Amino acid sequence: MGKKRIVTTGEKGAAGAEKSAPAVSSKKRVESGILHVQSTYNNTKVMLTDDKGNALMWGSSGGAGFRGAKKGTPFAAAKVGETLALKAANIGLKEIRVVVKGVGSGRESAIRGFVSKGIIITGIKDETPVPFNGPQPKKPRRV
Repeated sequence: MGKKRIVTTGEKGAAGAEKSAPAVSSKKRVESGILHVQSTYNNTKVMLTDDKGNALMWGSSGGAGFRGAKKGTPFAAAKVGETLALKAANIGLKEIRVVVKGVGSGRESAIRGFVSKGIIITGIKDETPVPFNGPQPKKPRRV
């Protein structure tokens, strides 16, 4: 019914034909980095960069499988932080600086999730954009 498979064996035979997973050491090794947390009312994005600002890995609540209103919850942000911390441990990350941007509820939770996997925080900086004068007020109603 389907396509026929043709099996060819080389000098190694069936035992040597297996492919091994690429070694973790082939990835870039990083001792310290910067964790950028952008938290909005609807989602939380977390990005890990090296000290120069080059992106290494990232994750978001939507990418972690949360949909709709659940993306903006602290629980979703904590899960994103934990999964990113596990990936970061594989590249040898030991300490991070944290830059937080936004006013959502996942600000602290993403950091707590990241720290729960044993990575040290050296500093936290808040870079939430604040308008100088804000929106213009409505004009008075003419009757």
